[in-house]
Order: sequence, then structure tokens, then C-alpha cells
Amino acid sequence: MKISFNWIKNYCPVNISANEVAGLLTNCGLEVESVAQYESIKGGLVGIVIGEVMETMKHPNADKLTLTKINVGNAEPLNIVCGAPNVAKGQKVAVAMVGATLFPAAGEPFEIKKSKIRGEISEGMICAEDEIGMGESHDGIMVLDDSAEVGSPAADYFKAEEDIVFEIGLTPNRADAASHIGVARDLAAVLNAKSNSLTNKLLIPSVEKFKIDNHDLKIEVVIENPEACPRYSGLCLTNVKMEESPNWLQNRLRAIGLKPINNVVDITNFVLFETGQPLHAFDADKISGKKVIVKNLPAGTEFITLDELKRKLTGNDLMICDAEKGMCIAGVFGGAGSGITERTKNVFLESAHFNPVAIRKSSKHHGLKTDASFRFERGTDVDATVYALKRAALLMKEICGAKISSEIVDVYPEKIKKQVVKYFYERAYRLTGTEIKPQSAKNIFSDLGIKILSETDSSLELEIPGYKTDVTHEADAAEEVLRIYGFDKIPLLPKMNMPVPVPVDESKEKLVNAASQFLVSNGFFEIFSNSLTKEKYSEILNKKESAVKILNPLSMDLNVLRQTMIFSGLEAIQYNSNRQHPDIRFFEFGKIYSVSENGFSESEQLGIFLSGSRYRQSWVKQEPEDYSIYYLKSLLNNLFLNTGISSDQLTHHVLENNVFNQYLAVSIGKSNLASYGVLDSSLAKIFDIDSDVFYASIAVQEWLSAMKSSQRKISEPPKFPEVRRDISMLVSKDVSYSQIEMLAFETGKKILRDVNLFDVYKDEKITGDKISYALSFILRDDEKTLEEKQIERVMQQLMNAFEEKLGAQIRK
Repeated sequence: MKISFNWIKNYCPVNISANEVAGLLTNCGLEVESVAQYESIKGGLVGIVIGEVMETMKHPNADKLTLTKINVGNAEPLNIVCGAPNVAKGQKVAVAMVGATLFPAAGEPFEIKKSKIRGEISEGMICAEDEIGMGESHDGIMVLDDSAEVGSPAADYFKAEEDIVFEIGLTPNRADAASHIGVARDLAAVLNAKSNSLTNKLLIPSVEKFKIDNHDLKIEVVIENPEACPRYSGLCLTNVKMEESPNWLQNRLRAIGLKPINNVVDITNFVLFETGQPLHAFDADKISGKKVIVKNLPAGTEFITLDELKRKLTGNDLMICDAEKGMCIAGVFGGAGSGITERTKNVFLESAHFNPVAIRKSSKHHGLKTDASFRFERGTDVDATVYALKRAALLMKEICGAKISSEIVDVYPEKIKKQVVKYFYERAYRLTGTEIKPQSAKNIFSDLGIKILSETDSSLELEIPGYKTDVTHEADAAEEVLRIYGFDKIPLLPKMNMPVPVPVDESKEKLVNAASQFLVSNGFFEIFSNSLTKEKYSEILNKKESAVKILNPLSMDLNVLRQTMIFSGLEAIQYNSNRQHPDIRFFEFGKIYSVSENGFSESEQLGIFLSGSRYRQSWVKQEPEDYSIYYLKSLLNNLFLNTGISSDQLTHHVLENNVFNQYLAVSIGKSNLASYGVLDSSLAKIFDIDSDVFYASIAVQEWLSAMKSSQRKISEPPKFPEVRRDISMLVSKDVSYSQIEMLAFETGKKILRDVNLFDVYKDEKITGDKISYALSFILRDDEKTLEEKQIERVMQQLMNAFEEKLGAQIRK
């Protein structure tokens, strides 16, 4: 949730820095995750001043250019060459001085330099609106009002605003802080607790000037489902002038990431983020029968929402209806047929309190997450509906010229009683671990709007306001006091300062660290992705039945636990490729999940991803070199070797898999250690990835077991020389190199030390499904020098084995 520093100072004026405020908010439970700068006009118009055109004359060397002399308040006017067709003597204009950096509406920022244009000196630039990011027009320079003061900063003229925006990680229980007033309330309380005073007051905008202008429009309200809608308040306004909002209102909304729409919608959004009470504005002329009914419509009823999508209602969806039709999914999203447009003249303004469970179910079912549903799901203040109506109505009178044309309709069938909680000083001490003086606790409750009904020497009886939905027990009240008083003030006992041993699987930690260091040293970047993913990925794998579904998913895109690391990696590759980073080396340690008749299972994996070019084009390599399956195999062998598992312990064998074009498995003994291959191009295309994606998956637990059982062998260099002999042979395409290698070592195991495939040849001269392999064999006897007869005998044994067992044809 975004909170504007300028905005919050309207309710809690402070003279401390934004960073100090961020620290105070974090300490009281509103964790500030980031602090960002906001500028209503990018660059803040620094280096741009108001100038007056003193003279104009035609450029001697260019028909479309004009020479101007511009008064910017200095002793001498500036000579500026201007290409705009509308420049004229006497105009007030925005002038970018030499050294100013401009941030245009499109394109990269650029610096203004003194230059010569077609032989004439230019000492600045007269600006068009798109050149300084104030619009998109480039038809000519901006001509300002005659009242503009020459030499004054353009930032003052255009009322450019700077702000600091806090990104707060709001926890689900803190519905009271889902607004600027709510955050300001906590800030004032913390400042008072810190200074041990009551000097900081929460300034809530007054609505005392609210009054009815006339009774020209009346709309009746009926609640048919009071359980889902305990309170519904409404108000009619007429003669509404639909326009753009004033700059101050647009800046407030833009600072927190909202796009201004029109003055009516902007006001409802402003009040929402000010008070935490959602509002909804209906075009009153579209309300059939001049009647608003809060009810459920039959299951299967079709309803078109503001996003122009047709949705089927469940029967449990609470709807705001008129006499004929549904107008809005209550607390979630408006309908296409009743919303505010540029032709709206009369407005019915809704301010309601809905049951959080009902709103949460509708929001999740329809996949609609809105600012309103965010607050209704957590619980809004039932007592705030009328205040929010009055606040919005006064703003509409001021900004839209509206008339308040009805009494406030406030349907509240059964009043919700305020929560009453006891607070005992002694028990609070036992809960918090620190003694907070009674007067300090009472001051904190007062600052938070919690009313003290009665008190004794040992306790307080508290009435909890409607916005404090999370305070229902004595422990909650103690927590409220402690978080404002300061967690950092709790003294640490000596025992708490002692180190606490935490059991760690050191061998696994060593494996992860060794693998990470090896991969990073080979140019890889580690990624971290969510274990929650999309259900459609399980369908691609044909594993929908074994997917672990989330009972209460955060969204439809995060509703199952991942069954493979592939898709999170593809999403990361897509993200980087879309930002001109197509050459990828990623790895990720994470868990995958599945469910079967035997229950749930999870396993830890290492996923490795390669895509794009291994080497870019350079003076050394005229063409870029792409990755290959052989590079990935070599990388895996070296990775295993780095953790003590030599390649001669590993077996690579081909498998079939519908997700891969080429797919191989790596085993050590009877244990499946890893798999790797080239992902099918159709899968990559789903993510708009044009190049091949190579993927490897290693089972961490099996890897750890293999590493523990493997022993590193150290031996001195051989005393006797090696001999190399080559064999060329034709074999069937179905014969893999690993079969040849295994058979070779079985046959010549006494003196055969190494086998290497150094040439593969296939052309039209080779008939059938044959392929030509050329292999080298390294022979060595560690006890004596090899004799030629012994070498010939072993080589003949190898050729015989290849012919008999593999059907090879030895080429002479």
C-alpha cells in the first residue's frame, strides 16, 4: 500500500524527515518496504525559467527556423534559435537554460547545450509541452499567461510538486491503517509516546459545513440481505459538472499510483485513500425506479462489469440493484451500465458497510481485486459511512459545482455494538515483558481513538472503535499499547542474549554453497521464484490430477504448488528477454510438490536454465555461438565433479518426454540423479521465447547421498607411458555413445584408461540408418611398459566386442 508523505502531513503535521517517519512507522507495525521520490513533472522542471520573447527574425540560412531574443531576467537577453511556427514577439514562454536536463514525454532525457544551428548561436531552448513531459503536443511552443513573472522558475508557475511515497507492507489484521488518516493516527500516537506528551493531534477534516441545498432528487434504499450488508448510506447530488480534477487532487492520486479519471471518480478515490471507507458513484439518471436494492440475484445471472466482461453470478454474490437490474457487485466492482461518464449530470453516492466474508468470496470467485474489496475483506468501520459521504459531498460541491439534493439515506437495521475489552496493568506486564505506566497506556489508547469507559487502580474498561477490527481481546489491547510504546524499549533478559543453537544440515549447506559458487563462477545468476503457480502449467505436463491445489488461493494465477521448476524459469527468461537481455544463465534451488494416493510429497531440486548465446559476436568470434546439449552435459559433469562425483560414476541415457525435444537422464548406480534436455519449442513459444531453452533438474537429496558415498581418489602421476589407438566404425543410429563406452571398459578394463569420440560422420555414401564414429582409446599398464603384442590383442578384443554386441562394421 502506498502512502504519500505530503498527504499524511495534512492530518499529522511533522517537522521530521521522511526517513525518520519511515522508521517510526516500521517500529509500530507498519513496515515501510521502500521510500520513493515522486515528481508531478519528471525532473521537477529544474533549469527551466519563464522568459519573454523580445525580438524575432527569420533565420538567414533556414526557412523554418526563427532567431529570437529572450528576456529571462538577466542583464542580457538570450539568443535562441526556435523551430516552432507559433513563436511571436511579446509571448511569455518556458525557456530551458543551458545545462538543464529535459525529460520529454517520449524518448530519453537530454541536456541543453550552447550550440550553433545553421551557423547561428542558440543559448537555450523554448519548450513545447511534450519536450518537458507536460503533455504530448508538439504543434508549437507553450504560450503562457501574461501574468507569468519573467525569470521565475517554471516549477512555481506550473505548480510542480515533489513528494515522498512510502510503500507499506500492510498485514491483513491492520484494516485500520489502510488509509492516510489511519497511518497518521499511528504516527501521531508514536510521536506522543516518544516525547511523553500529547502535543501531536490527529487532524481529521471537518464536515460541519455539510448542509442540504435542495430536495430535487430522491432515491429510496432497501436492504434485503442485512447479514451481508448491515449498513447502507446514500446521498444524491445534482448539477454535477464533469471535468478534470484540479492539480492538487491529481497529484495526490498520481503519487500513490492511481490514474486520474474525472473529478467525481477522483473524489471517491481520494476519500477512499483518505479515510479507508470505499465509496461508489452511480449515474443517478440510470437508476431505474429511483430505487436502490441490496440483494442477491439468482445463480447464473449474467452481469457485465466495468471492464466489459460478462460474468455469471453465483447466487451468493451480494448485488447493488435498481428496480430492474443489477448495477454493481457490492464492495467489489461496478457495472458497465450504471457508471459515471462525461455525460453524467446527477450522482447517487454510496457509502456502505459489507460483511467481509461475503466480499472475500465474491472477489476470489470472480478474480477481481480492487481497492474497495481490499478494505471490505479486512473489515471497514461501520461508523464511518456517513462521515465519508459528507466529506465526498463537500468536495463535489467545491470541485464539481454540485448541489446536495437529498437527505442522507442511512439504512442501518440492527446497530452493531462496539467491542468492549478489559485491560489489566499487571497482566499486560506479564504479556509484554515490560512495565508501562498507567498514564502512558491511557494516553496511547486516547491517541488511537480507543475510549476509556471506566477505570480502577488495576484495570481499564475500553470501548474499541469500529476501525480497530483486530482488537477483540485483552491481549490485543496490550499489543496496541506495546507497539506504540515501542518494542525496542523491552529490556532483554541475560538468558535472551545467549546464543541459541540451531540445528543445520551442514552437508546439505556445503553442497548448496559449493554448487552455487561453481555456477556463479561460470556466469550464472541465481533466481528465486514463488512455489505457487498457475494450474494450466499442470495441464501442459499432463499432471493435473497430481497437482497440489491451494484451498484459499491468493489469485487464480497462484492456485497450485509447482510440480516442476521449468515454468518459473521460463517466466524469468521471458521477463529478461522482454527487457533486451536474451542471453540467460539462471539457476534456482527450490521445492516441487505433488499428491497421489499415498499422500503429499515434496522434494528439493536444483533447476538450471540456458538460453540465447553462449558467446556474443566479437572480433574473436565473427558469429555468436549458441548453447548446445553437449555444453549442458559438460556443465553437469563438471558440477558433479566439483562435489566429488566423477563422470565415470555417472550414466547418461536417453528418455522420452513430451515437454522436451531432446531429453536425457543421469543416474548413479540405481539412483536417478538428474535429467536434462532441450525444451520443446512449442513450450518456449507460450512465453514468447524465440531461442532454444536448455534445462537441467537435479534431485538435491539424491545428489547429497551420492556425494556422501563418493570418495575422492588421489594418485601419483603414472610411471609408464600411455598409448593411443584409433578405431573408425559404422554403427546403427540406435547405438548410443554411452553403450560403446561401457562395452569398451568392460572389455579392456585392465589397461584401458580413457575413451573419446572425436568424429561423427554421416552423408549419402553411408547407406541405411548407419553413422560413422571415430574413437580414440588410451591404453596404459601401471606396472610396466606396454608391448605392441599386448596392445594389438586388446584392440582386437575391442573390435570383436563392437562387432558382436553392437553390430558395428570396423572401417579399415
